[in-house]
Amino acid sequence: MVFRPFVLTGLALAFALAAPMALDAASPAPPGAQVYFHYPLDGTHVPSRFTARIGLKEMGVAPAGVVKANTGHHHLLVDVDAIDLKERIPADYNHIHMGNGQTEVILTLPPGAHTLQLLMGDHDHVPHQPPVMSRKITIYVR
Repeated sequence: MVFRPFVLTGLALAFALAAPMALDAASPAPPGAQVYFHYPLDGTHVPSRFTARIGLKEMGVAPAGVVKANTGHHHLLVDVDAIDLKERIPADYNHIHMGNGQTEVILTLPPGAHTLQLLMGDHDHVPHQPPVMSRKITIYVR
């Protein structure tokens, strides 16, 4: 039997990368910070492809990876029931990262009712503490 340490090391590395990583302390949110939708608003009927526009008060926008006090970047939660506010925000179809500092995003959604919610993340995609999160709205895609 031939012992191949690089294989074991590779497996150990794969398991280490798959395991949850300990997060640094969450970035503090500035007092009075609020994130909200300019468009669409709650109850709006929209076409299947539309642009969501985002507003932010008492806080700045900076791209992911940029460490600067009182800033963060937007995440749009689509049809998300709950999210762990102490973990990194996932990146998938339902958790849209705007890591370049965007304040609007074009969405294409299937017909029907959908919920949208905004959540600010810090340089490392971790929600601020306290979280800077919009209320959840419902839109109707034609």
